Amino acid sequence: MSDVEDAIAAIDHAGKRADAEALLEIFRAASGFEPFLANPRLIGFGRYDYTYDSGHSGTSLATGFGISKARIALHIMPGYTDFPEIMGRLGKHKTGAACVYLNKLADADPEALKDLIRAGLKNLSSMWEVRPT
Repeated sequence: MSDVEDAIAAIDHAGKRADAEALLEIFRAASGFEPFLANPRLIGFGRYDYTYDSGHSGTSLATGFGISKARIALHIMPGYTDFPEIMGRLGKHKTGAACVYLNKLADADPEALKDLIRAGLKNLSSMWEVRPT
């Protein structure tokens, strides 16, 4: 079993675990990348290196998701604000700095979610080189 499969299997709530399994396939299909465990609660797809004007640099996941007891966090890098049409189709959600939050996957339109992932990756690729995982 892979680290990603282990992390999903460790989700206690059956509904959240099923959401994670479905999101794994949605992100895989939309990104074309294989998943990796970015941290114990975050599954990433693709990577990119960045250097800010300040000189700060690092490597980050290109897109991904995390599941907590309370909600699902969709990581759309570097953000989702340039996609109002897609966000309008997404369904019931809340937003944060670079995350879109869902209470459950059933609240979201899967095709809009795939469109959002693709749009986020395209936007990110215009700024930084995105490497497959």
